[in-house]
Amino acid sequence: MKTYKHFIQLSAGIMAVLSLSVLPSSFVFAQEGASQLGGGIDQPNTNRAGTSGAAELLVPLTARYSALGGATTSVLAGMNGLEALYANPAGLTNNQSTSALFSRLQYVADIGVNYFGLAQRFGDNNLALTIAAWDMGELYRQTEANPEKSDDATFRVSFINVGLTYARTLTDRISAGATIKVVNESIDDLTATGIIFDAGMTYVVGESGLRLGVALKNVGNELQFSGTGLGRQVQLPDQQRDASVNTVQLESEGVQYPTLLNFGVAYERSITSNSSVTLLGNFRSNSFEDDDFSGAVELGYGNLLYLRGGYEYSRENNVTFYKGYSFGAGLQFQVAGTDLAIDYSLLPTDYFDNIQFITASVQL
Repeated sequence: MKTYKHFIQLSAGIMAVLSLSVLPSSFVFAQEGASQLGGGIDQPNTNRAGTSGAAELLVPLTARYSALGGATTSVLAGMNGLEALYANPAGLTNNQSTSALFSRLQYVADIGVNYFGLAQRFGDNNLALTIAAWDMGELYRQTEANPEKSDDATFRVSFINVGLTYARTLTDRISAGATIKVVNESIDDLTATGIIFDAGMTYVVGESGLRLGVALKNVGNELQFSGTGLGRQVQLPDQQRDASVNTVQLESEGVQYPTLLNFGVAYERSITSNSSVTLLGNFRSNSFEDDDFSGAVELGYGNLLYLRGGYEYSRENNVTFYKGYSFGAGLQFQVAGTDLAIDYSLLPTDYFDNIQFITASVQL
């Protein structure tokens, strides 16, 4: 009973600190927007969907996470800590020594995303550095004055997110962690940089095979663009026509981050001496979209082969290109005392080619 109370107190403490420090302004803004658009606490509001910034933070980055429908907030026991921290920073405590991970996402419209992580354990503490970089290639520049495509007129778009995670094993059942992330977006001659936070906890219910998790993600103020692209050449109203042209720098309006609150549960049970099954569930509260539920199952054989499937449901399923379900498989094995894992997942979509992930990780 004391352990349950400890978990509840720590969870409440983390959420209270974050709420008092960075959420009040966001909450007030959300409620004002909801009241103006017909939403509110008693009536779910979806009119703000698509108005947040840094939407790339909502795109999954690793194979196991995506194959399980994002239902890994509770963190699986055998999950690599670098992959687990994407859903819940406390999952980094799964790292037992030195770990490295690389993941490649083949997204829609020939967009590629590379995700890299490196982690190190120090006693009960873990530190990790992660980097996510989006590759969109060169885009044709089309303007009102020159609407036609030209191979000589192109520009680039860059999304780079860098995260530093700290996690600690508090007891044999409770772990906690936090991530600070630098978000950088660059579009031609405009750029925006911001800082956001993630925090989470996990709890293992004894030897029952039951795991619980809670995580708050993407908490920050606003993302605002600046740069020479906002400059305009104008003449002031009272100037003569032959007067010098003045440069006026416009100011872009800041946009909020897509804050998420996740609650997850996982239950693992042995089927035979060499096989196991894990059932997962997750509830996600979205600040700019409908809340959603996800469920998944993972079948393991001999701690070597894993088959996975998941489904994510929300009332907005019919307005996105995702079909909701996902599939994947993975191999885990040891070579000269080093743990290696290779995972693959597939997310079927409408209108685009299916989204594919491949993730490779190593733990010394």
